[in-house]
Amino acid sequence: MNWLSFSHGAALCASLIVTIGAQNAFILRQGIMRSHVGKIVALCALSDFILIGTGVGGASVLVERYPVFVHAMLYVGLAYLAWFGINALRRAVRPGHAVLDANVNDENSANGATPGSNNPPAQRALPIILMTLAFTWLNPHVYLDTFLLIGTAGAREPEGARVAFALGAMAVSGIWFVGLGYGARALAPLFRRATAWRVLDGAIGSMVLLLAVTQLR
Repeated sequence: MNWLSFSHGAALCASLIVTIGAQNAFILRQGIMRSHVGKIVALCALSDFILIGTGVGGASVLVERYPVFVHAMLYVGLAYLAWFGINALRRAVRPGHAVLDANVNDENSANGATPGSNNPPAQRALPIILMTLAFTWLNPHVYLDTFLLIGTAGAREPEGARVAFALGAMAVSGIWFVGLGYGARALAPLFRRATAWRVLDGAIGSMVLLLAVTQLR
């Protein structure tokens, strides 16, 4: 195992996945409600494993056949990373988003549940599974992150180290989804505060910009 390449894949995936986009916000919400968390986590992690593996493998073929095109696309991706990081830092300085709505009891009451109950109305599994797949496979940012950024970065690793790179990215992805899904209940009160979002956005912005600079090689 090439642990250096493993760490490269892990660091890149961590900088891309730790963002509160549509998919992660959905996982947070379901985690707070404790509704079908296992199914959601498994689907998201498995989807990421497929996309990362395909990205690293497919991008390596493209690098061999069209090296100039792939490197040009990589720099487009790095420009996107820089833009994303700058926006995250701007949100940290001047937050413009709402805090996480973690008050599940209000929603329970609206749906006919007993006020103060810790058990929200049961959700059917099929709609939740379809929604999870939609947030994952119909999200263009997923393809940008996994194929363009992770894939092309992995293809630039030594040939024998690409599997280690992909495994590092997959490991972080799996850990993130498990932690997000099952840790959401504990994090919910924290993200009622705008300060928590500012700290998170500041950390994300700094990490993404640092990563974009280190990939300029």
